[in-house]
Amino acid sequence: MEYQKLSAKPCSSYLFFGILLIFAFLASFADAAIHYHEFVIEAKPVKRLCRTHSTITVNGQFPGPTLEVRDGDTLVIKTINRARYNVTLHWHGLRQLRNPWADGPEYVTQCPIQPGRSYTYQFTIQNQEGTLWWHAHSRWLRATVYGALIIYPKLGSPYPFPMPKREIPILLGEWWDRNPMDVLRLALFTGAAPNVSDAFTINGQPGDLYRCSTKETAIFPVEAGETILLRIINSAMNQELFFGVANHKLTVVAVDAAYTKPFTTNVIMIAPGQTTNVLLTADQPPARYYMAAHAYNSANAPFDNTTTTAILEYKCSAKKGQTLKLVFPQLPGFNDTATATAFTAQIKSPSKVKVPIQIDESLFFTVGLGLINCSNPNSPRCQGPNGTRFAASINNVSFVLPRRTSLMQAYYQGQPGIFTTDFPPVPPIQFDYTGNVSRGLWQPVKGTKLFKLKFGSKVQIVFQDTSIVTVEDHPMHLHGYQFYVVGSGFGNFDPRNDPAKFNLVNPPVRNTIGTPPGGWVAIRFVADNPGIWLLHCHIDTHLPWGLATSFLVENGVGKLQTVQSPPLDLPQC
Repeated sequence: MEYQKLSAKPCSSYLFFGILLIFAFLASFADAAIHYHEFVIEAKPVKRLCRTHSTITVNGQFPGPTLEVRDGDTLVIKTINRARYNVTLHWHGLRQLRNPWADGPEYVTQCPIQPGRSYTYQFTIQNQEGTLWWHAHSRWLRATVYGALIIYPKLGSPYPFPMPKREIPILLGEWWDRNPMDVLRLALFTGAAPNVSDAFTINGQPGDLYRCSTKETAIFPVEAGETILLRIINSAMNQELFFGVANHKLTVVAVDAAYTKPFTTNVIMIAPGQTTNVLLTADQPPARYYMAAHAYNSANAPFDNTTTTAILEYKCSAKKGQTLKLVFPQLPGFNDTATATAFTAQIKSPSKVKVPIQIDESLFFTVGLGLINCSNPNSPRCQGPNGTRFAASINNVSFVLPRRTSLMQAYYQGQPGIFTTDFPPVPPIQFDYTGNVSRGLWQPVKGTKLFKLKFGSKVQIVFQDTSIVTVEDHPMHLHGYQFYVVGSGFGNFDPRNDPAKFNLVNPPVRNTIGTPPGGWVAIRFVADNPGIWLLHCHIDTHLPWGLATSFLVENGVGKLQTVQSPPLDLPQC
């Protein structure tokens, strides 16, 4: 539910009215609004694929509510946990300047909201506009607890592209025909990979190609000749996806709430956590056209090989009693890395941007999977390859979250023994990262190690995929920041020659970027947001395995460079 600040109930107190009028004047002067919402996390019956499950939802909705705000607005979201699991919410892609307390990853910036408890997230949008999203950041709850977060420009500021006739959020999701929390629990017990999903979804619906799903397939009506904006969000748990609309061109105009130099394509590749805005003009003969998404699978691993669909339906396009034909799009093959790479390479900022040039911290992070050897390979807890347990790491450190408190609370309160700040800036051992790696290097070391950054430092990170277990596209997400993607390539990063090929003029701005499978990607940013910020692979299978770390960005000088005080209702562990 939402209340506008200016719609407060009448009060006989003149003092109250006076204060209210002052606040109303200030709010109108700033062209900013305060949006109040109540999010109730609770289990509700949801039927998909012929079966009804007790599904964790927000306000009984799956997917959850769409939040619509403008740049400069403030959101106040009281989150009430009526589910049987601990929960937190993350506002994916928001900078949360000086306010890590509202970021949401459990045991990183807050303890989880326990069943029967509540917590109010309060934050202001600052110089961001476009498509973001929100989701649970506790175990696998985000399989069903997610929704769109749409940030419109400030009043009077137009889009940098022709105004679309209408806008449609497209949330790509993943559905298990069982409780996703049980899927994760089983995998963590056995040490094996979790079962793959049973369906992909568009706005919560699997579509015509799945059992018991045709009646609920999402249908989007469109007038012939009009241009619409699709706000596409990959909210799937573990899968990069190809997406297209039959016989229609898509013009990419933004990614991750950052405008791009427009380009036209038949298909997009979008990784978990990423968003892509595209313009679509209804310029085809009147009919019903499928929009569809299926897996881009870059790893040598099992995956969900199904296809989700929705329908773009031209209005007034069929005579009475006539059935419109359905046209299906041509999507790339599931292992078409060439198409995925070519799409990503076209994404650039619309004009010159201010990329950090003089680098203070140059980091080289190997990212990938690993295996933990078992003393008893025949144990039911060692059902990974050859009697091992799956793991994952950055620079051979498999990240372990604390449980007694959160990292940010421990840091703010000066509590020792929760973490260390000795995360390695380079791999402890150099090797042929994408070649035939010795089995002696497959087992990572567990730890809660953070990397410390001085406020204002200019940072470069090269993410290097490895061939340990399998090469893979790992979508790396950095909380609290946007960054410039300055270069990428296949094979091992060459520090002598590859930097000369970096795009330091108009690289794209992102919050989530994938490592090319068997390759590398380089990003740059300025550490201008104090606090502790999680860096992790957004394939949710990999996070509990340890493919994560966190940056501790120190306070700068003065209030505007210092973490704000925690709210009084911050949950305790």
